[in-house]
Amino acid sequence: MRKLISDKKLSLSFHLALNKILFCFAALLFSSAISAQNSSPLEVSQLINEYRAPMEKVIIQDFMDLLSLPNIPDNQADMDINVDHITTLLEARGFTTQRLQAGGSPYIYAELMQAEASETLLLYAHYDGQPVQVENWAYPPFSPTLLDATLQAGGQPVDVEALTGSFDPEWRLYGRSAGDDKMPIIALIHALDALKANDVELSVNIKLLLDGEEERGSPTLGNIIDAYPGLLDADLMLFCDAPMHQSRNVQLVFGVRGVKGLNMTAYGANRPLHNGHYGNWAPNPFMQLAYLLTSMRDESGRILVEGYYDDVAPISDMERSAIAAIPDITESLKDELAINTPEGNGARIEELVMLPAINVRDMSGGSVGNAISSSATVALNLRLVANQLPETVETLIEAHIAGQGFHIVYEDPTNEILRNNEKVIKLDWLGRGGLGIRTPMDGVMPQRLAQLLQSVIPELILTPSMGGGLPLEDFTTRMDMPIIVLPLANHDNNQHAENENIRLQNIWDAMSIYGVILAGFGNQ
Repeated sequence: MRKLISDKKLSLSFHLALNKILFCFAALLFSSAISAQNSSPLEVSQLINEYRAPMEKVIIQDFMDLLSLPNIPDNQADMDINVDHITTLLEARGFTTQRLQAGGSPYIYAELMQAEASETLLLYAHYDGQPVQVENWAYPPFSPTLLDATLQAGGQPVDVEALTGSFDPEWRLYGRSAGDDKMPIIALIHALDALKANDVELSVNIKLLLDGEEERGSPTLGNIIDAYPGLLDADLMLFCDAPMHQSRNVQLVFGVRGVKGLNMTAYGANRPLHNGHYGNWAPNPFMQLAYLLTSMRDESGRILVEGYYDDVAPISDMERSAIAAIPDITESLKDELAINTPEGNGARIEELVMLPAINVRDMSGGSVGNAISSSATVALNLRLVANQLPETVETLIEAHIAGQGFHIVYEDPTNEILRNNEKVIKLDWLGRGGLGIRTPMDGVMPQRLAQLLQSVIPELILTPSMGGGLPLEDFTTRMDMPIIVLPLANHDNNQHAENENIRLQNIWDAMSIYGVILAGFGNQ
């Protein structure tokens, strides 16, 4: 199912050598192109697309080579192979590189500085991936497979080596990290190739940080920043992760939610009891949790914990206008997901993800047979928004639980504690939790970026916040620069799950977007 590592290295070396030959040929082919000073963003985008068309096979083979490298952070040897391979790709494009490590998987830092550039962009992506259960994949996760349609539509494999015609932009490439998050690496290097082949100069300095432990929550990122003061300083950071809007329109995202985890365990008797003999008398821990949960939030998702919204940043008029301009996907989502009535009392999803949330992700503890369980556990996922602090949320929730008559413990209770308290609950807070982030949409840098991309993509979506979380806290608490999320993968890429994939058009679009930004942002 997998080639030997030595065979992979030989194959990768061959493709790298082939790339250099083809790149030189492309440079000669397009050497008569006009310079950046005379190129509009639309012209730059067109030049990149013209360059890409005869190079699609090389680009896809490059991507497949990268996807064939297992990248689960638990295996340091695999991560080292990824670092070596990516470093080779970057140095071939003129980057100077540095391996950064602070106890976890390595980060790759690279920079490409321009003598005439006065501004610097920091680009972030990650090369690690989620663990895989191979038996759940239609094709081996580290043997990337190109299909002529999605799996759901009955897509069949395409022999890339034998292909002599064009690549359909709707084809899907399947493999771990195809959508999350190796694609930006490939799109960036080939966008740079396209600009160089067309004599289009970069308008900014480029700093690149590739994370090797994002899927673990980037636990050593803060240590990396602290250990290299000033290394990552930039005028604007583009965080190149996450899926694009469901409409397939390109978007810029100005915020993310933070996250906090909580497991709550309620207790009944000190052993399971027959529910016929003891039902209606013995406390039922599942029911205790059910009543507690309904006291914490209502059917619409509105949180009922006193003071929970006090620190929530209000939605600005500019953000409301941006939401109103986003294509309304409510009905299409209801059809796709077979939902009759969403939560939120009719509010749009784009507005709802700017609010905090309490969601149940798991309940467990049932007994075998007709028994009342002695305990039950519910796992909560708390989504936080800008200005909310995890420690404040923790205090508010504990006060609410105590107000519902529960005696709170943090270890398994003794019989004495159970006997002396009407209701006992154990709380297990999972980690410190992450902050929600919102970059003001009316800032100078965000406005310049939005105007630049709108000149090429009139339907560009400006999204005040996405619902998920990203490892941005260490940047925002240690550095002073605006951060904008630039999602590039298709929304249906199956990230973190089996059969992860990327739509080819998303790769081509990413190349164009990178080219326009790098050639034009510093000239505004």
